[in-house]
Amino acid sequence: MLKVFSYLKSYKLSIVIALSLMLTELVVELWHPLLMAHIIDDGIIGEDLSAVLRWGGIMVVLALIGFAAGIVNSFFAAHVSQSFGFDLRKHVFGKIQTFSFANFNKFPASTLITRLTSDVNQLQNIIFMGLRILMRAPLLMLGGLVMALIVNAKLALVLVLVTPVLLVFLLWIMNKGFTLFRLVQERLDTTNGVLRESLIGMRLIKAFVRFGHEVRRFTKANDDLMDRMIAALRLVELTLPLLLLVMNLSILYILWSGNRAIGSDSAEVGEIVAIVNYTLRITGAFSVVSLILTSVSRAKASGQRLAAVLDTKVDIVDSDEVNGDLCVKTGKLSFENVSFCYPDTDTPVLGSVSFTVQPGETLAIMGATGAGKSTLFQLIPRLYDVNGGTIKLDDADIRYFPLESLRMGIGFVPQEALLFTGTVRENIRWGNERASEDEMIEAARRAQIHETIMKLPKQYDTVIGQKGVNLSGGQKQRLSVARALIRKPNLLLLDDSTSALDAKTEANLLAALKEHQCTTLIITQKISTAMEADKIILLEEGRVLAEGGHEQLLHSSPLYRQIVQSQLGEGVAI
Repeated sequence: MLKVFSYLKSYKLSIVIALSLMLTELVVELWHPLLMAHIIDDGIIGEDLSAVLRWGGIMVVLALIGFAAGIVNSFFAAHVSQSFGFDLRKHVFGKIQTFSFANFNKFPASTLITRLTSDVNQLQNIIFMGLRILMRAPLLMLGGLVMALIVNAKLALVLVLVTPVLLVFLLWIMNKGFTLFRLVQERLDTTNGVLRESLIGMRLIKAFVRFGHEVRRFTKANDDLMDRMIAALRLVELTLPLLLLVMNLSILYILWSGNRAIGSDSAEVGEIVAIVNYTLRITGAFSVVSLILTSVSRAKASGQRLAAVLDTKVDIVDSDEVNGDLCVKTGKLSFENVSFCYPDTDTPVLGSVSFTVQPGETLAIMGATGAGKSTLFQLIPRLYDVNGGTIKLDDADIRYFPLESLRMGIGFVPQEALLFTGTVRENIRWGNERASEDEMIEAARRAQIHETIMKLPKQYDTVIGQKGVNLSGGQKQRLSVARALIRKPNLLLLDDSTSALDAKTEANLLAALKEHQCTTLIITQKISTAMEADKIILLEEGRVLAEGGHEQLLHSSPLYRQIVQSQLGEGVAI
């Protein structure tokens, strides 16, 4: 929590000004009942019009000062809260960008969205309220109590007895409310997760006519959210009537005691009016506190959720032994007895994997689903770190490379082609914003997508829908390849990135990649693709089952021979 609110340090001056103006407004409000007492006792009862005008004039001047202070206070409170929200959202988003895949596994996308939006908004609101009215309310209680005792201590004694009890009650409610509103935010995460999945999979839902199921799933999550919210609000809403009942009984007691005191000449009418006014102000302050209790409880829960993100230890960072001069130059890649299992699991995904790819060579990686092919790719740019063994680039352990330098030297095309909302130009240059127009076109040509782009309505300025919805699977794959090639990488990783291409386009693409003069690793299920590689590796259950060229594996590997025959026919020569 302290880390979250540390982002307020930049706005110390604005906070001091806002609090000073809030105190000015508070002092004005506390003086009004006392001035009213003078008007009643000295002016009205004493039939002295000059006293009425004198004290009334002072009240008007103070009211104008209080009004001006309130207006300026609102400006500074809004400035601090909005600026704080901007800074916090920026830093939380920046922290998320440093997360490894293991870190992301702890925070689903839906909860991160909720934390960056709803939770930050909760904190913004409580900071605004804190500078505007939240701190003013308890000070008004204390100030009203002190002023009431100054006016007539005997009549104000009931307030001394009632106010602390109600404050303790409010603190208890606040603690209970925090737990309830933390559960509300968790249910909001769940609801957002269901909503996000449904929106992403809308086409599949319609194709399988599963909208009824999705409506029921969302309704259940929404009902859980509503039940938690009702339980939290019910607790808070029951607070206000109880507070008003106790404070109104206190006012009745003050009026009854005041009437007797006036009869015995131990109090004046103005004093009774002043104490009643202070009691009403304390009652109003209690009402404000009970109303903002919801915001305080939710803000506390939100602050802890954001602090959890900011305090997360990123497990993949530059090591102490990093060599700042290292960068990917030749693209030579070596796996030496590499083993890996995903965090919080004991099941090995890769075990004792060893192979070497020389600079400029093309390696095809084949294997059944779940053999560990994509996992192997994710280890190279250190999206995960190995549990055992060593991965080397240019004969240097990749853990000695600066992370940015390592990843900048790698062109990575994931299994699922992911495009961003924007133009074709923006999506390709997303791989290298400094690339020139000619370099972008060259990358598109090598990826066999340039001619397709030129047929689009606005060519490279054509807007791509969310996730490339207005493009075919093959077009998205080729754009992803162009985005990787524009980086001019010395190591290119293609994770089954030609699966949606026809044989001719794929052949042209592979031929163009050979002209690029970089080390290339291709995950593929196609023998036609593997045959074009310099070397082929067969993975089975996370281990290298066979390694060699096409002709070599035909003779040495029964599994490879079986794959070839299944794809090219029984008549394959061996």
